[in-house]
Amino acid sequence: MSGIKQIAVIVGILLFACCSMAEITLPQFYTDNMVLQQNSKVTMPGVATPGSKVTLSADWLARPVNAKAGSDGRFSLEFTTPKAGGPYTLIVSDGEDCRALQNVLVGEVWLCSGQSNMEFPVKGDWAQLMNADEVVATMQRPALRLLQIRNTTSVTPLDDASVEFGWVESSPAASSVSAIGYLCGKMLQDSLNVPVGIIDATWGGTPVEAWTPHKYLKGVPGFEFYHDLLVAGKDEQQLIEAAMVKVYNDYDEPKKIVYPFDKGVMQTGRAWGRMPVPSLWEENVLPGFDGIVVMQFELDLPAAAAGKPLRLCLGAVDDWDITYFNGEHVGGGRIFDQLRDYQIEGNLVKAGKNVITVEVIDNAGGGGIWKSSYAIVDGKRYSLDGEWNYAVLSDFSRTNMSYLLPDTPQYPSVLYNAMIEPLTVMPIAGTFWYQGCANVGRDAQYEICFKNMITGWRDAFGNPDMPFYFVQLAGFQQPVTVQPHSEWAALRRAQTKALELPNTGMATAIDLGNPVDIHPTNKAEVARRLTLLALDRTYGRKQICIAPAHAKIGVNGRNIMLSFDKPVHPIGGVVTGFIIGDKEGKWAYAHAEMEGDRTIRLSSPLIDKPVAVRYNWADYPGGNLYGENNLPVLPFSISNNQM
Repeated sequence: MSGIKQIAVIVGILLFACCSMAEITLPQFYTDNMVLQQNSKVTMPGVATPGSKVTLSADWLARPVNAKAGSDGRFSLEFTTPKAGGPYTLIVSDGEDCRALQNVLVGEVWLCSGQSNMEFPVKGDWAQLMNADEVVATMQRPALRLLQIRNTTSVTPLDDASVEFGWVESSPAASSVSAIGYLCGKMLQDSLNVPVGIIDATWGGTPVEAWTPHKYLKGVPGFEFYHDLLVAGKDEQQLIEAAMVKVYNDYDEPKKIVYPFDKGVMQTGRAWGRMPVPSLWEENVLPGFDGIVVMQFELDLPAAAAGKPLRLCLGAVDDWDITYFNGEHVGGGRIFDQLRDYQIEGNLVKAGKNVITVEVIDNAGGGGIWKSSYAIVDGKRYSLDGEWNYAVLSDFSRTNMSYLLPDTPQYPSVLYNAMIEPLTVMPIAGTFWYQGCANVGRDAQYEICFKNMITGWRDAFGNPDMPFYFVQLAGFQQPVTVQPHSEWAALRRAQTKALELPNTGMATAIDLGNPVDIHPTNKAEVARRLTLLALDRTYGRKQICIAPAHAKIGVNGRNIMLSFDKPVHPIGGVVTGFIIGDKEGKWAYAHAEMEGDRTIRLSSPLIDKPVAVRYNWADYPGGNLYGENNLPVLPFSISNNQM
């Protein structure tokens, strides 16, 4: 009997003997059907019987790999993977229980991440790919495996990621996966002829800072506050309290209340007024107000209630409450029409005056405790309706509320902590990234943070040269002929700065957008452009993967002569998408003429002395220059000091 057959028999016996009642815990992304990166070193953490010897066996390993579980049961196995192949079976045993991972392949693993345009599914309720039915019908690809990471946040790095379901073979049933991710996997597999694994870790509407490790927020303007708190290891409630202090300090009001204050004491002073509960404050004491209001009520309890558990039932709070009882934080919620129901431990309940303090955060409309409230202790119900003390903590029209909500997916580092950090024990071939819409208007900050994020991910995966290929934002918003101050164009320029890092590449989607939909459906072309980069730069399969770039510029009277490093051609006959400007900052749409296949003459009767040129520089630009392989010329801006 051959060695391989002997191993197969042993695997079968072990599976039958010990794996029917597996209790060994592995990270949720170590499952049947997974793909491991070929020719790499893998770390497999887990929990087993405390103090036990944990053993990993696999078809390709000549001998088992061992590790000892600590007193808490935690262990960490390290093993190497062979070249692409499979399917294999992995068995983890601690002598009492075991865990088997079956139908495992070894090949190329790519992480797909970003916001909604990467999250955009092959077919789903909120979006679907162009020609989705045709794509779904061809998704049966057993050697292409897919893993979706569940949307989760955490203010501290997690050991495990939550998954929607374990690794699955690609099939029509998996059409909720990232369309770009699936299509990149398909194209890679067709070209490389090896198993491919695609990890979908995406969340719509999220900014780059949420995906950035907290240490790499250092040096990013505007994120110093978050960096210091997160590095210090503050928990969620401490972050909320710090944010409340920060937003209060930024509130420009000479008659501010004293804050922070002892929330277990009723406050007085000229800044405090009276507000009816239940009610919406915009209908009485604070018309048109959005912001943070501190509300207090004094609950008088008899001696018999002292030391007994209390149930605090606040009416619905519009929008978000942070609630304290005698100075101790007891709960909070963010659903405007949901009744609050908080259980108070008896040691906080005293005879006589008990102070309830509620910090109410209202983002739009209404505001306040707007349904009847009460407390129950020792079987007796006490009404909380009536007049409450209140004071304005922050007026959102006069301050910055971005310091709030560490449990939202917009808070710095929370998505990296929950959705990326746990995966770093598992080597990957590289990353495909599509994000940026949520940072439009903050291009200078994005330029630094995006590069920091890439570096942070590479360091976390232990691969400083890990390939990182990303998508430049598609056109969006109302088309404008001349828009030199476009925030979308500025963000696209900030994205290109990441190309200064080694082993990066950018696939533009500038020509694939939709002016009325931020989610254009032609994700197949986006995937093709990303895959070209990977095949050429990561796998050495020579591809035309970048478009021609401007190489030389000169001024000849009222004309600008622009040359490219490779041939370009306009789609539709005439060249569109250029604006030229003078030293005074005046811009005009440019008449453009091709002179040969690498040079364009630009001019405008509105600009006598042009000194600058921009191409595809608008929210939704109309440039039509392409190079080989249907790759559009990237947006650019160049001025006289670069000539």
